Amino acid sequence: MAQLSRRHVLVLGAGGALGAALSRGAAASEGPPEAHGISAFGDLKYPADFRHFGYVNLDAPKGGTFSLIPSVKAYNQSYQTFNSLNAYILKGDGAQGMDMTFVPLMVRANDEPDAMYGLAAKSVQISADKLVYRFTMRPEAKFHDGSKLTAHDAAFSLTSLKTKGHPLIIVQMRDMVSAEALDDVTLVVTFAKGRARDVPLYVAGLPIFSKAYYASRPFDESSLEIPLGSGPYKVGRFEVNRYIEYERVKDWWAADLPVCRGSYNFDVVRYEFYRDRDVAFEGFTGKNYLYREEFTSRIWATRYDFPAVKDGRVKMEVVPDDTPSGAQGWFINTRRDKFKDPRVREALINAFDFEWTNKTIMYGAYARTVSPFQNSDLMASDGPPSPEELKLLEPFRGQVPDEVFAAPFTPPISDGSGQDRGLLRKAQQLLNEAGVPIKDGKRVLPNGEVFKIEFLLDEPSFQPHHAPYVKNLGTLGIEASVRVVDAVQHKARQEEFDFDMTIQRFSMSATPGDAMRAFFSSQVANTKGSYNLAGVASPAIDAMIEKIMAADSREELTVACRAFDRLFRAGRYWVPQWYNKTHRLAYWDQFGHPQKLPRYANGVGAPDIWWYDGAKAAKLEQAK
Repeated sequence: MAQLSRRHVLVLGAGGALGAALSRGAAASEGPPEAHGISAFGDLKYPADFRHFGYVNLDAPKGGTFSLIPSVKAYNQSYQTFNSLNAYILKGDGAQGMDMTFVPLMVRANDEPDAMYGLAAKSVQISADKLVYRFTMRPEAKFHDGSKLTAHDAAFSLTSLKTKGHPLIIVQMRDMVSAEALDDVTLVVTFAKGRARDVPLYVAGLPIFSKAYYASRPFDESSLEIPLGSGPYKVGRFEVNRYIEYERVKDWWAADLPVCRGSYNFDVVRYEFYRDRDVAFEGFTGKNYLYREEFTSRIWATRYDFPAVKDGRVKMEVVPDDTPSGAQGWFINTRRDKFKDPRVREALINAFDFEWTNKTIMYGAYARTVSPFQNSDLMASDGPPSPEELKLLEPFRGQVPDEVFAAPFTPPISDGSGQDRGLLRKAQQLLNEAGVPIKDGKRVLPNGEVFKIEFLLDEPSFQPHHAPYVKNLGTLGIEASVRVVDAVQHKARQEEFDFDMTIQRFSMSATPGDAMRAFFSSQVANTKGSYNLAGVASPAIDAMIEKIMAADSREELTVACRAFDRLFRAGRYWVPQWYNKTHRLAYWDQFGHPQKLPRYANGVGAPDIWWYDGAKAAKLEQAK
């Protein structure tokens, strides 16, 4: 999926009419009061004098190694490989975990939907019009070489990311006008009038780089030189395309701040890279890495019977996932003429038998995804729009499908046979109506070419899910095939929109905002590297995104998201796949974690708030 790093998850959209909880004792005559934290709608759980986040274990010991394979990615990162230590630009394949080597101005509290509290910045003053944010930097902040981290570094970083960062960063910083350092401790960030709601939150969560370090190096070039950081970890050993280790900074300047206590407990965090999922699983059984979140139901159901599981050396946990599960599906490249007609796209939806695939290939482990806001109250409800939704949608009547004003579109439920004749007949009818008839046993496009579809994949484990779908498309006269390419080529082809259909997985936060543009707006439909893989370019959807970003309350946000959902579903931009309401975890039994994991920490909070248990590790060694 297109998800983000644990500490920068806000780039996927936590926004709102930004408010602040104000520190005690500030007088109105002194200008804007200082805020110790900011959130979408002004609500903060933790007061100005809080000592630590409520979900951490303050007694967690430091030490040990936590090793894993990538399960989330952002910007130029890949699940299978890396060849660069610059993870915030378009060039190269950025290493997983680089976010741990830098600090942002503020960090999230993972038991709140979108609240942030000071890290490099100890406080912020917000102008009455909410267009100027004056951050006060912590004087003790420093880089790993001992040099001071100042407002000048923060200003340089934000300016560089806005002008030279990954295209998705540039898009989301569109409404940041400037970042200026008045002195070493004062950073002034100015936003455009009418800015997107969550841009200040996004900016506050971006990494801070050393201005001095980049004075003699290009910011926007792929490089394997270890950049100068300031975070809880620094880059240790690595081998390109195979593994990278991060070593805990033992004298880290921020270790005792309220936002850091009880976190970053492992001495080493190591990412292992595999090109093939089956090989990666075998690596786990051989203890080549220690922690695994299992995303393949077939493996979870059939292959966790190896000796270390049976004798208890490997623990298995199922953790509820109460966060929005987001979207996963085959996204259809509507930039290509053969996919322009929504009737063609609906025919493709009808040809996929989810019920058979779930029962036969995935052991009945999943539910059907129907919405990009799946598993949240932001989804459109069954039936016609509410009066509040209708108010937003009415200006587009006649410009959008009539079904937008009725029940939202939901993929049909098949008979589970794998080849539902009723749905295939409906698909045939839709194709004929769209001017894509059968000639000599083949579907022929209006331009006379045979209708062909290539599914683009970067790993073979998804091939079994494609086989029955390809068979059904063949029944309709469509020549479908699966193309498996390496991770580098897959990334390049997605960035260039060089595909027919490809799988994408992403999740929005509980408070979506400006990140909606990166996935769904006309603005980025043809921007290289954009997450808008389907090429969605709809004035009505653009308008709903603006409404989402402008919402002044959670009630307004929910209404706007539900209206957006109706429009997106009506566009038939994807063939929805499936989702799981739990996290399936397996790990070698040498770790501990809080009994109740925070809801918004990607569900599990690993490795940030987990820890190494020496007693368990010793027992594990004895059990060899």
